[in-house]
Amino acid sequence: MSTKIILSEDEIPRQWYNLAADLPSPLQPPLGPDGKPITPDMLAPVFPMNIIEQEVSQKRWIDIPEEILSILYLWRPSPLYRAKRLEKALNTPARIYYKNEGVSPAGSHKPNTAVAQAWYNKQFGIERITTETGAGQWGSALAFACSLLGLECKVFMVRISFDQKPFRKMMMHTWGANCVASPSNETKAGREILEKMPDTPGSLGIAISEAVEAAVTDTSGKTRYSLGSVLNHVMLHQTIIGLEAKKQLEKFNEKKVDIVIGCAGGGSNFAGLSFPFVNDKINGAETTIIATEPTSCPTLTRGPFAYDLGDTAGNTPLLPMYTLGHNFIPAPIHAGGLRYHGMSPLVSQAVVEGLVTPKAYDQLECYEAAVMWARTEGFIPAPETSHAIASVVEQAKQAKEEGKEKVILFNWSGHGLMDLMGYEKYFDGQLTNYALPDDELQNNLKILENFPKAPENKTGKW
Repeated sequence: MSTKIILSEDEIPRQWYNLAADLPSPLQPPLGPDGKPITPDMLAPVFPMNIIEQEVSQKRWIDIPEEILSILYLWRPSPLYRAKRLEKALNTPARIYYKNEGVSPAGSHKPNTAVAQAWYNKQFGIERITTETGAGQWGSALAFACSLLGLECKVFMVRISFDQKPFRKMMMHTWGANCVASPSNETKAGREILEKMPDTPGSLGIAISEAVEAAVTDTSGKTRYSLGSVLNHVMLHQTIIGLEAKKQLEKFNEKKVDIVIGCAGGGSNFAGLSFPFVNDKINGAETTIIATEPTSCPTLTRGPFAYDLGDTAGNTPLLPMYTLGHNFIPAPIHAGGLRYHGMSPLVSQAVVEGLVTPKAYDQLECYEAAVMWARTEGFIPAPETSHAIASVVEQAKQAKEEGKEKVILFNWSGHGLMDLMGYEKYFDGQLTNYALPDDELQNNLKILENFPKAPENKTGKW
């Protein structure tokens, strides 16, 4: 029985899959401040036009340029493992498979889109890219990509993670990027936040505001902004994960996948694995697709589906998504990549349609699952990834109770070797569970009252 399947380089997918082409109920458009749909030209100061074309594309398949593939070959195709030791520990009849995205140079799935975005920016004549990062995985990935492609990179890192994860900052510096704590004094948005809340731990919404401002205020026109999650083109680039996994499952002689699981902060690693299987579900497959998130930042499980800004200062369009309100300041849990107030519109619409089921997990349950994983499968997971593992453990135990042989596939989205301070605090008993209080949630959602409403359009088939 094989432990892992590794595809050859000539088996790598040569096209990305675009779920927007197959959604039963189409996405509602992003809106400008006037409540009217934005045009591609309105995004031009922020993104290069070749990226904007992908963002609005309705094509089902989009070719991956050979130059991008030549860089992806450094770690792709990534291996698909059978988690036999975890299966044995749980005494489950379920067969558990995981896509190991921790083998990339940056240690997570993030370079799949970082390389693509950096390449498209360079093709457009851009010389500098600004971005934000939560736990530092996206910032590290973009720093890596810009280093290979000869671009400058500026990263605004959420302050609490900047302090908690110093080695991620050093990774960015090693790849030549400039990383600063957000909010910072380098932007108008950052200075205004610091004046109001000098001790704020920061948020991804604030960091996005700073990164977008830094891009659009460059009078040379040679700077653009890059986002590591949420937007359609990011989801697109990540689908190479699920497309590879399909080929690998065939080599494991699996005919059907019962459960697909991924953690979801902005949606990129979840979408990357799941969207090809969402397409199967649209076309009749009986698959349960689960998006996991923290109880402290319950965007999908407790937030409304609404039009909201992607950032705190209002530098982005209004997006139709599940949201906790763009002023949301999350609790400083260690899963920094899952602390975003909103969710990918594509993932959100899949949830509205009933194609995806969200589930929230407490921090301690996730660390318990992560430690079990490390002590059976060996790899130490990122805190974000542990939310998917907690769901896998839950589903595997349920399969045992039901006496059913189920095939469970999940995305092991990154390693936790830069996150060991969180493990230390877990072992020392310093971590606690924190579920977002309802009064805090409702108070934060008041900011949406004057925005256009986003109807939950769905067919009712799922």
